[in-house]
This record gives sequence, C-alpha cells and structure tokens, in this order.
Amino acid sequence: MIETAILLSAGRGSRLLPLTAERPKCLIEFNGRSLIGWQIEMLARAGVRRIEVVTGFETDMVEDHLAAITDPRVEIATHFNPFFQVADNLGSCWIVRDLMAEGDFLILNGDTLVSQAIVERVVQDNDWPIAVTVDIKDGYDSDDMKVERTGERLVRIGKTLTAEQANAESIGFLAFRGEGADLFREAVRKAMRTPEGVNHWYLKVIDTLADTGKVGTVSIAGEEWAEVDFLNDVENATELTGRWDAGS
Repeated sequence: MIETAILLSAGRGSRLLPLTAERPKCLIEFNGRSLIGWQIEMLARAGVRRIEVVTGFETDMVEDHLAAITDPRVEIATHFNPFFQVADNLGSCWIVRDLMAEGDFLILNGDTLVSQAIVERVVQDNDWPIAVTVDIKDGYDSDDMKVERTGERLVRIGKTLTAEQANAESIGFLAFRGEGADLFREAVRKAMRTPEGVNHWYLKVIDTLADTGKVGTVSIAGEEWAEVDFLNDVENATELTGRWDAGS
C-alpha cells in the first residue's frame, strides 16, 4: 500500500484560456470542487495519507486553497517550483527529488482526474518497481502519451510512437516502489544536469528506464478518468465529477 502522492500542479494550463487567465488549471471548479480538490478526495478515499503538491503559476492562490482543505484523512504540503515558466514537468520532479528517497510514492499529473477505483488498483502491491497506469482504446492521436508494451512490461512511452507501436495510453499516474523510487530519482537528477533537461517531460525519463526491465504497466481499461487539457475537456470532466458527486 502506497500512502504518499506527489501532484504536479505547477502549470498554468494556457490551452484552457480564458479559464486560466487568473487561476491555474488545478483550481478550475467542477461540481463545487476544484480539480485538485477532486484529486485529493479520490486519493484520500483510497487510503493515501500524505499529499505533496508542486506549485508554480499563482502559487499563493493554490497554497491558500489547499490550506483551506481541512481533511483529517490527509496531510498536504506544498513545494514551489520557481522555474515553472521555463521548464517542463521534469523540473517539478527535480524540486521534490529528496522526497523520493523517503519511500514508495505515486505521481499524478495536475490535469488528470482519476476515480477511487483507479487509485485503489494502482496502490495495490505488484511486482513492478515502476508502474505506469494505462488505458486501452481502439486508436491514439498525436496528443496522447502513447505506450508500447509487451504483456505488462513497458517497452516505450512517448507522443511520437507510431500507430504500429502504440497499444496503450499513459493517463499520467505512476507508482514507484522500492528500487523504482531510487532509479527514478537518480534518472531525474542526471537528466536535469543536461542542457536539454528543462525541456523534458518526466515521462522522457521513464522511457530511458524502460530498457532496465523495471518498468511495467497497470491497465485501468473500463474505469473512469479524464484529462483536463483543452476547453472541450471541461464538459467531460464536469459530467464525470457529477457522477462521482452523486455517488458520494
């Protein structure tokens, strides 16, 4: 059972303008609760107790919002990424790299809504030091974070995978256990020492670790989740959280 989650919530979400003109996308509201509020709720329902949030755009606003969440099930801490405007989310991972030495943890993208059932599946023990949560569908577009896998083993991950390679999609939710946490932390450290490090997604690092044989996948096909990246995603997320709200 993993009890710590890292939320990568430093970005503004410029593709969601004008909704993000004065607030980051993690604070967009769906059925009376912010996006990050829904993330915290589902993580807490599944037994996650410690939530570490990497902030960036309008950090004071996010910190105030999180400080107002009084939930006895979880402890919430924030970590400011001062170069969020010039670095991709690998930089946010670098900001909290020391936390990764403290034990097993989850990473959840700041724009991904996941159900309680998904979290429960991901936190359950498995044999993979690094486990990438994936969905399965009939086809994948250019914006999907595509995955090639053999059985449960991840072979490659990236947006540029061909249609022939791609047989799954990463939803932006990962689990790190045992040596997987150390492997990832060291890979992040090395990548951020290179000139191109600030331009990389953290999943680029996962791709480089695939050849170790330590990276697997967890399928959540059939479960409910949503990515809030474009304006047309807002309606889907509203419908999804509406069902969660009705069922709570």
